[in-house]
Amino acid sequence: MNPILYSNIIGKGKPLCILHGFLGMSDNWKTLGNQYADNGFEVHLIDQRNHGRSFWSEKFNYDLLAEDLLRYLNDKNIERTALIGHSMGGKTAMQFACSYPQKTEKLLVADIAPRFYPPHHQDIINALTQLDFDLINTRGDADEQLKKHLKNFGVRQFLLKNLYRTKNGTFELRMNLEVLSEKMEEIGENISSSESYNGPTLFLKGSKSEYVTDADTAQIKRHFPKAQIEVIDDAGHWLHAENPDQFFEKSFRFLRQLE
Repeated sequence: MNPILYSNIIGKGKPLCILHGFLGMSDNWKTLGNQYADNGFEVHLIDQRNHGRSFWSEKFNYDLLAEDLLRYLNDKNIERTALIGHSMGGKTAMQFACSYPQKTEKLLVADIAPRFYPPHHQDIINALTQLDFDLINTRGDADEQLKKHLKNFGVRQFLLKNLYRTKNGTFELRMNLEVLSEKMEEIGENISSSESYNGPTLFLKGSKSEYVTDADTAQIKRHFPKAQIEVIDDAGHWLHAENPDQFFEKSFRFLRQLE
């Protein structure tokens, strides 16, 4: 039996679970999580399997990730929850809502559609795989090594959140890089094709992102008949980090709406 996912729980009120994206972790959502907590939500910032402080497993697909969340909710005695998921976490949230609609209060998906995406993170995987931890004594050392392969400062800072110092004083990565690099096809997979969720649903997409296009609308509506699609201005795929004020404004308006 798998262990329970690691989480950071903040605030009191209606349950809200937030699921990070590929190679991310719960800490990525700490600032927005605190805002939701300050406005009447019990926020569960969750690390998905093979990420952050959660357990590692050689098995990795969206059915399993949804089951992980179900097991987590049962462990915490949560009957129903609102869900926010970004990218890979958005796929998990969509799969969960379709598989367990009775457990899903509301669904908010950040910059991902319910379709297959070809693997496109190989440059990041390669850069992380080539880190020489024998030569890393500070985060700056790790950044210098990543800089040889990844020019984008924001991407490097996002990845470096996974770096932690072990009890021996050396540095390691929190994510299970070996399994995640092997499961690139699974990360791009669609959710189960025939299922749907008929509850309140909001898709937020970045104005500069190509992850959610007009061509995706029909498939979104097929899985999520009540889905609304809104745009976050001046933001790419990392819309919650690039325009957090507008992301909070639009997400909070949706979360507090009465059905």
